[in-house]
Amino acid sequence: MEKFTSFLKLSWEEMTQHVTWPPFNELQANTTLVLVGSLIFAFVVGIMDLVFENALRLFYQSF
Repeated sequence: MEKFTSFLKLSWEEMTQHVTWPPFNELQANTTLVLVGSLIFAFVVGIMDLVFENALRLFYQSF
């Protein structure tokens, strides 16, 4: 149990004393960028899924 409490104490010290956190407006900008990128990626994957689904449906119906 001592190792676990020591780990927690050292982790807390690391997070509060040694980590440099970005400003809030930078976090908002990065979050927006990740959200927009994720939506674009999901849209592209969805379009690819529709194309492959229709292509395979046409292929299987030809037999």
